[in-house]
Amino acid sequence: MNMKRGLGLALLVIGGVLVYFGLQSTDSFGEKIVEGVTGRYSDGTMGYLIGGAVAAAAGLGLLVFGKGK
Repeated sequence: MNMKRGLGLALLVIGGVLVYFGLQSTDSFGEKIVEGVTGRYSDGTMGYLIGGAVAAAAGLGLLVFGKGK
């Protein structure tokens, strides 16, 4: 396994973990109150969800297109 594929796999796993934690925090009591008042999730929750999605997409891209030599 070359370095690009290893990095891609690591980013995919880290992205999945971040999305999982983001989804878990959307179900918390405090987050439901913030969403009810403001109509959107807190900045921390959005950071987990967006950051995880970006990391997972980058990792998948490296796995698919990072074949190397």
